[in-house]
Amino acid sequence: MFGELVDSSAVFPDSSALGRRLRDDGYLFLRGLHDIDAVVAAREEVFARLQSVGEVESPAVDGIFTGSSRRREREPDLGAFWQSVSEGPRLREVTHGPRIREIIGTVFGEPVVPHDYAYIRPAPVGRSTGPHCDYPFFARATERVVTVWTALGPVPLSDGPVAVIEGSHRFRDLVEATRGFDVAQQTDRHATRPENHVAFARSRGARLLSADFGPGDMLVFGMFTWHGSLDNHSPIGRMRLSSDIRFQPAGEPRDPRYFGADPGGTTGAGYGELNGAKPLTEPWHIR
Repeated sequence: MFGELVDSSAVFPDSSALGRRLRDDGYLFLRGLHDIDAVVAAREEVFARLQSVGEVESPAVDGIFTGSSRRREREPDLGAFWQSVSEGPRLREVTHGPRIREIIGTVFGEPVVPHDYAYIRPAPVGRSTGPHCDYPFFARATERVVTVWTALGPVPLSDGPVAVIEGSHRFRDLVEATRGFDVAQQTDRHATRPENHVAFARSRGARLLSADFGPGDMLVFGMFTWHGSLDNHSPIGRMRLSSDIRFQPAGEPRDPRYFGADPGGTTGAGYGELNGAKPLTEPWHIR
């Protein structure tokens, strides 16, 4: 039921080979292409903000959850707080800076732009995200979009990294059912599977693919690749910290929900709609 992600780092910077692997496998697993010091600085910046609201123990960079939160009493506007965390300069250097633009531009073989709207995910022990694909959220303006999931620190299998359903970008029935589906416009439909990762993979005769991620390791995948995060079972209470940012060719149409100085996000509620905006003591949903 489980397999290791195929590491495509050695193929970089061959754009043609990277493109073929992305089309064939539905993902690219890229290790060691980021500046590790920059990733650690971004991690420390995020966790220092969470430490300021009582959610992270000292030293902040370790990312150990306290089990409590004072975020609601200290931050009257949770959306504004989370936007400020998500737009921290050290974090943005990793998630939106020249190095990652170069990497993803090489994958596409042309200049790219990242969505300004960022998904930063601190996940305490016990958290996971069920299987889903990203098309219903991000393909309104163009289908030429990829998600770039980045480990902002160590994320071994015990800590619940991202996992993909092997070959799911070729599940024709699901691709056809998903194309044209927009979660913000068709509220009677669901973008997630009702079963868990194992049950979904087993029903398709497929495997779950993941790996031990190091700081800055990335998984790049398209809009029809089904994925989610595994359960965080960290034996030391460490939170998984990751980002997932959408990138697209610079010449493609841009969805205004995800671009600009104050993007509205999927529903128009801004950063307040995200799980990250909630105190870590409160339950989350798929996004």
